[in-house]
Amino acid sequence: MRGVFGLVLVVGMALAGFAVYMVNQQIEQKNSELARAQQLREGAVKTVDVYSPNRAFTYGEVMTADDVTLIKYASDFLPEGIIQDEDTLFPPEQPAKSRVVVLPILPNEPLTESRLAPPGATRGITALVAPGMRAFPIQGRATGGFGELRPNDRIDLYWTGRLSSGREVTNLIKSSLQIIAVPDQQGGRSGTANIIVQVTPEEVAILTQAQASGSLTISLVGAGDSSPIASTITVDTQSVTGEIIEEVVVEEEEEAPELCYRYERRGTERVAVQIPCN
Repeated sequence: MRGVFGLVLVVGMALAGFAVYMVNQQIEQKNSELARAQQLREGAVKTVDVYSPNRAFTYGEVMTADDVTLIKYASDFLPEGIIQDEDTLFPPEQPAKSRVVVLPILPNEPLTESRLAPPGATRGITALVAPGMRAFPIQGRATGGFGELRPNDRIDLYWTGRLSSGREVTNLIKSSLQIIAVPDQQGGRSGTANIIVQVTPEEVAILTQAQASGSLTISLVGAGDSSPIASTITVDTQSVTGEIIEEVVVEEEEEAPELCYRYERRGTERVAVQIPCN
């Protein structure tokens, strides 16, 4: 009997030890899972709600409340001018909940103020012009075959005409002008381009005179090109061909001195006598 009791006691202690072991294993597993969850939570990127279009938009299109949605965006990397609330996107004082798009934007891109015209701006070119600037149409030859010009591209503008001396020259008159609209896309096919640029009121007068007195040539500036350009670039035929034009000097002939005479009668003869001229 005592032997059976001892056996039962040994078996019971073994089972109890095994149960304690299993409990400890489960506790360690739970602690490991909690530690991993804590690490993931600490390394997770914090996000906030921002507005984004639900379809692609291009220049001049009107965006309404049905065209936007809220998306999650990393709070540590918010772009400047990000729109996070509806009152900023569609101010309550504006009766129509709509904004004109001035820069292309794709779905799920964060919506910023720089891509939209000011609240209340009407659709068209006026919505694309910055305060204090003017829109000016230019028709000119496009250099090279760089294809279609697009809004927000930058161009250099060259003028070719004849000076008052009769010499024909080509001058760089404006550099890095910003295109805000392209009425057509003929630049890559016919060699001419019709574009609308954003300029100051003073530049409007300069470009008007340039178009009236000669022809304009458009040259595309590379994206991100910030290299300085000489203030004056002037080229004529002599610069291209290398021809040296000698100046012809016409020598003036010296005039013969003026001679003055008086006449005297000597007998039957009439004689001329030279006298000083007054």
